[in-house]
Amino acid sequence: MERFILNVIHRPEMVPEYAEKVTGHGKEENISRKALLTESLDIFKTQQAIAHKNGIKTTIQMTYASLFNDEAVALAKEHHEQYGDEIALSLLGLPCKEFREKYKTKDFCIWMFSMEDKKAIVTDVFEKFFEKFGFYPASTGSYYLDADLINFIKEKYPSVKCAVATCWEEGPKAYHTCNNSWYTLFDGGPWNPWIPSRQNTHTPASNEAEDSGIVAIPHLSRDLLACFDGNGSNFGTHPQNVLRGMIYDSETWEYPYLYNLIDQYRSLGKYNDGYSYNMMFVGPGWMNKMGRWEAPYELLLKSYEDGMAYYAKLKAEGKLEDMTMAEFADFYRAGHTYTQPECALWRDILYGSDKQYFWYADPYMRCCLDMNQGGAMIDLRPYVAKLYWPVGIGTPHVQDASYPFLIQANYRAGYFTHYAGEGTIRSCKLTYKGEEVDLCLCRTWAHFDKKDRTRVLTLDPVEIRFADLTIKLESVFEFEEGSSAVKVTRRILESSDPAAKVELNEYITACYGTTEYPEDMTSVVLALENAKEKRTIQYEYRCREDELANAAAIALIPPVETRVTLIADGENTAYYKEGYAFSPMFTLGTRKEIVQGEEVITWLKLEKAN
Repeated sequence: MERFILNVIHRPEMVPEYAEKVTGHGKEENISRKALLTESLDIFKTQQAIAHKNGIKTTIQMTYASLFNDEAVALAKEHHEQYGDEIALSLLGLPCKEFREKYKTKDFCIWMFSMEDKKAIVTDVFEKFFEKFGFYPASTGSYYLDADLINFIKEKYPSVKCAVATCWEEGPKAYHTCNNSWYTLFDGGPWNPWIPSRQNTHTPASNEAEDSGIVAIPHLSRDLLACFDGNGSNFGTHPQNVLRGMIYDSETWEYPYLYNLIDQYRSLGKYNDGYSYNMMFVGPGWMNKMGRWEAPYELLLKSYEDGMAYYAKLKAEGKLEDMTMAEFADFYRAGHTYTQPECALWRDILYGSDKQYFWYADPYMRCCLDMNQGGAMIDLRPYVAKLYWPVGIGTPHVQDASYPFLIQANYRAGYFTHYAGEGTIRSCKLTYKGEEVDLCLCRTWAHFDKKDRTRVLTLDPVEIRFADLTIKLESVFEFEEGSSAVKVTRRILESSDPAAKVELNEYITACYGTTEYPEDMTSVVLALENAKEKRTIQYEYRCREDELANAAAIALIPPVETRVTLIADGENTAYYKEGYAFSPMFTLGTRKEIVQGEEVITWLKLEKAN
């Protein structure tokens, strides 16, 4: 039985982001301005009323500022009793007169504070919540919660079982589209709920010892294609995103994309044993009376009413279950194992193309395959390293909480079209009589299947034409649960000359980083190893290459504590290529000749280096 779960989360953010500048336009800054507080609470009431009118229960995440407002506290209690809403606690919405007087700062992102201040603020906010409600919350959240903070919260307040813990692909793309002023960098996390490890929030726990004790959910359900290619703030199931992205008819005020996006999340049940999920995390700042994103208040209000009405329609048809955050955490724990992956075969529903991505995440990796590029891997995060990455003032990463990539085709070029160098990607080149074709140039379509504990992605065969040879090639990707490896099989199904030998060159070009900018590669070690010998070099940007028969190609990447191995089945020639300063990547590969009816099998394996 397929189950589509919805979390709707409202927060009475008394001083919502951006809103002071709107309500106080032309006046000196004053976050305790009465008009701001009154309008914010009115919007929260409106959002709650729309949800309840449609029979949708909510999770009310009380902000620090709202805990000083008797009306907001009373409303939360009333709606808990009347509608079954959960009263939770948000670590967003910290700015208010009381907070600034006490902490002497305009910072508001909890993960950016020093650990000392994080602990003081969490204690302050949780105890204030207890003072108002007589219990501690079961749910909390922010745009991002670092692992050290989650561990502290769970230890001190064990009642917490669920948290909004990251924002999917909220990295350089979002930063650039906010005029380089939105310093919230946390690319590389899961797009769907997960149990975060104690070492790193982004990486799912692989066993009970790594379990942080909470179920994490993302901040908003994003479009897994448009968001990766562009600014995620424009593509989500929150109506705010759709209006911000101008994805609506300006005359009719209709937004079919919103409903298509919700439906695409519903469809993920077929790839995840019948379970699918959607969330909306809403503050009042975007629905103010002066309008936002060139949209008048009337359209802001209509979009929220229409979105909730669509959820109500699905619920009435038995196609949706609304839960509070705490209820969802119990549901997720009851139905998920640690090694169970999240899969998403995602198609373009915005631009009308045939573009299709496959997303895969488990405790060992997160990766994305692009069928528009022959199934090339365009994103790879080595979760297996469980990289400890402290964030905030006093750490090496004050703002950058992203989980590092080995492949990120948008930040590091992908299939390279410039006059020199290579970009990060995992693909295959075919060579015949000196002609070379990269599968990145071959569009295809994927089909998902599950066989026991293995998720299988079979791509439609592609036709490759050389000057005097035409072949049909099939690609199959297999993700075995718990293996930390991706198995790839390439088969020549047809050939205009069945005896013609075609060389298949499986390769991965990679590096490491969290942004577009290169990192120091000199700690990287490249190696070739077979049963008889092992050859290694230390990366020095010198364009060196080497190859070895029947071997594995290996890269050791100390800054991300990861070992990458590319290995083939049977006879092969393994190789590595060292990059150079203009193209600071490395390439691991394996080559083999095959004819019609034969296949090449390779494994891309990730391991923790230390």
